[in-house]
Amino acid sequence: MSKWTGTRVPGSHVTKKPATAVREALLALNHPDALYTVRVGGDGEKPDLVAECDLKRVGLRMKISMRLVPEKHEVRVVHERWVSPAAGHARVEYGRGHARSVFTEKRTVLGNDGRKRLDVVFRFDTRQVTTPLEVAVLRAGWRWRGVIKL
Repeated sequence: MSKWTGTRVPGSHVTKKPATAVREALLALNHPDALYTVRVGGDGEKPDLVAECDLKRVGLRMKISMRLVPEKHEVRVVHERWVSPAAGHARVEYGRGHARSVFTEKRTVLGNDGRKRLDVVFRFDTRQVTTPLEVAVLRAGWRWRGVIKL
């Protein structure tokens, strides 16, 4: 794995599947309990597939654009994220590229000893979105390649 780009390579024992199988595996990740959705890229968009996550409670919006490159058996990926003032920032911050982040929502509660303490009521790690996508691609025998632009 490349720490800088987030590129991951499948094991040498994994058989490379066709592009249609990769597309189907990624779209199959959609389910009602998921914090993200995977959709086909729309008209005017460069990516073949897009995974989106919008968590208003921590002020995060993520977009992972994916382009399938069958001749190289790789999925080129652009990570984008917007962090809003709801997350404690003065203005919306934009980031691009592979970067893990953890967002928490905390609440002050009264402990058994009568002292106030912070209690985590919600925790989100960006790997909750990226890991299932990466695993689907790697199991298909394809490379997950982080890039700056498609």
